[in-house]
Amino acid sequence: MKLFVGDDWAEAHHDVEVMDPAGRVLAKARLPEGMVGMARLHALLAEQFAAVDPDADLDEVEVVVGIETDRGPWVAALVAAGYQVFAVNPLQAKAYRKRHAVSGAKSDAGDAHVLADMVRTDSHQLRTVAGDSAGAEAIKVVTRMHKTLIWERTRTTQRLRHALREYFPAALEAFADLDAPDTLELLAKAPDPASAARLTTAQITAALKHARRRKIDGIDGRAARIRAALRAEHLGQPAVVTAAYAASTRALVAVLVVLDEQVTTLQGQVEAHFGRHPAAEIIVSQPGLGPILGARVLAEFGDDPERYASAKARKNYAATSPITISSGKKKVALARYVHNDRLIDALMTQAFSALNTSPGARAYYDKQRARGAEHNPALRQLANRLVGILHGCLKTSTPYNETTAWSQQAELLAA
Repeated sequence: MKLFVGDDWAEAHHDVEVMDPAGRVLAKARLPEGMVGMARLHALLAEQFAAVDPDADLDEVEVVVGIETDRGPWVAALVAAGYQVFAVNPLQAKAYRKRHAVSGAKSDAGDAHVLADMVRTDSHQLRTVAGDSAGAEAIKVVTRMHKTLIWERTRTTQRLRHALREYFPAALEAFADLDAPDTLELLAKAPDPASAARLTTAQITAALKHARRRKIDGIDGRAARIRAALRAEHLGQPAVVTAAYAASTRALVAVLVVLDEQVTTLQGQVEAHFGRHPAAEIIVSQPGLGPILGARVLAEFGDDPERYASAKARKNYAATSPITISSGKKKVALARYVHNDRLIDALMTQAFSALNTSPGARAYYDKQRARGAEHNPALRQLANRLVGILHGCLKTSTPYNETTAWSQQAELLAA
């Protein structure tokens, strides 16, 4: 006996619909988030079991749930209850909705109906929630926040650059790296042209030393160049406008200092969690992958051994493999633009790094370029190849081997 449940979730509640294998609606309800809502869902399903077949053996009953997310305590509770949970992509649900109505009407209850019918008729086309280990989930949490803070630091740095360009262009000439510790220290002390011009060589030198600029970098010469740039004449803003921009700069500098500290702290957490995972050794053996990048790849792929049936399936999920559009005499291969941004970012970074660490990867990339591919398409093809290599290593629990991985490229390496 099977029951199909559509769960349209919101922050505070869940609209659910229960459907039988024939598509008949058995029950609808709006449940609160949390323990109370989950208990009511279990009770609702038990009532339907009893109503459909009073003599049913509960151990033989299957519950299939469709929901537009794959994480959170609610989803974890559904999986823990033994339900088969499908994480439906919102784009799939949106397209499926048109099978029920073309008017464009939408409601939470209607979405629950769509999800229930979707898992009833098309579950073979959907992906179940992965059975990742708790360790992999922990790695995903810290790696995602680590990367998010890095992205936020980049955005904040760009905001700082934009502000300085508006009222203090000399700072852009004086400081090459706006998020460097010495730059932030000096901007915190002197966020406007007048106070920056009064900075002494000793103050600038002290900031460089605090940032651990080594003598080989030429601290004295660097300090002199910064001081000269800050004292050069530039166009400016009225005093009151400059004061307003200076206050904004102080705020942005303070944010960047905190972001730098937390990025460093979380990096330690990423390395610690990743180092305890049993697949860490295999992943870091791959060309271009270190502890941080390897942790990101593991986090986004997950560690469920049954999630990817083949290397092709892993490549498709990674969005490194192309999609083919064929119609009549027209047939083209295009890059996948619907993808996991965090995963493709990590894989493309790995591919670029592998060019300098793996002769096989370099030969494969050069081969694509020789065929006329531009840099990014060639790098994507290399990333696709590396995903296949990683899949094989994980399936066989074998560390990366350059000769084995690129046996087909042997003639290129020998040339």
